[in-house]
Amino acid sequence: MRVKSLFLQHGRQLTTLFVLILLSAALWALSPHFMSLSNWLNIAQQTAINAIIAAGMTFVIISAGIDLSVGSILALSGVVMASALQAGAPVPLALLLCLVVGALCGSANGLLIARGKLPPFIATLGMMSVARGAALIFSDGRPVSGFAPGFRAIANGEFLAIPLPVWIMAAVYLIAHLVLSRTRLGRYTYAIGGNEEATLLSGVNVKLHKTLVYSLAGLLSALAAILLTARLNSAQPIAGMNYELDAIAATVIGGTSLLGGEGQIFGTLIGAFIMGVLRNGLNLLGVSSFVQQTVIGAVIIVAVLLDMMMKKRRS
Repeated sequence: MRVKSLFLQHGRQLTTLFVLILLSAALWALSPHFMSLSNWLNIAQQTAINAIIAAGMTFVIISAGIDLSVGSILALSGVVMASALQAGAPVPLALLLCLVVGALCGSANGLLIARGKLPPFIATLGMMSVARGAALIFSDGRPVSGFAPGFRAIANGEFLAIPLPVWIMAAVYLIAHLVLSRTRLGRYTYAIGGNEEATLLSGVNVKLHKTLVYSLAGLLSALAAILLTARLNSAQPIAGMNYELDAIAATVIGGTSLLGGEGQIFGTLIGAFIMGVLRNGLNLLGVSSFVQQTVIGAVIIVAVLLDMMMKKRRS
């Protein structure tokens, strides 16, 4: 009975985990180097940025929204932080500035959607262009590069032989899980996505909590900007192109419903790893980037189809 109960509660996440294991086994058979410890640490490090953005996207999609601006927010936050570092600002202050810029952009999304009554697709599509244009204007269209080793250690350093970005990703997912499962914001996020009208009638401040959800997505995009800038030793105004698609893909593959009201944060982490493993394995096999895009697109379509089929079966 316990096994049956566990599967009923987490069936989609367990299925996604099984797919990850099968995919890893298949790639191991095709490329023996795939299962080496160094390669898995590389996969985890490469996955960290997308996974962190996808954590914020999970909150947004559970609330029945969408955020197309996360990649552009990453670019804007990154160039603002990099410019501050170049101007001689202390590293902690530059990092705080980056996070504030991301949170403010996310808050603007939330206010446009919650108070301006704009559809999430339109509001975040507009922010995608605004933030990208602001990044290009702020940097004069040029990358900002060359930072002190102390800043670069955020992405290149290790703790217990594990890269720091992996630890940061783990901390983000642990906190996100606690917020979703044990806080008022988490409960209201599910409620808003499940039935916004009923949630409003029950006395919940829907506008506030919607704004908080988008603010969180912007904040995590800025955190990803810190890791990406430190890893590349450069902040580019064109950074983050299509990152919103990768984040949405990881979230949907992980079992979060695009219709809202349903999803688990650790499912998103598994979804991000499926995409990371797939990209890494295809690279090891020498598959071209064009074919990789096709394969990943097909995986997204299959994931959404499975989600719709499972919803119909449950109903």
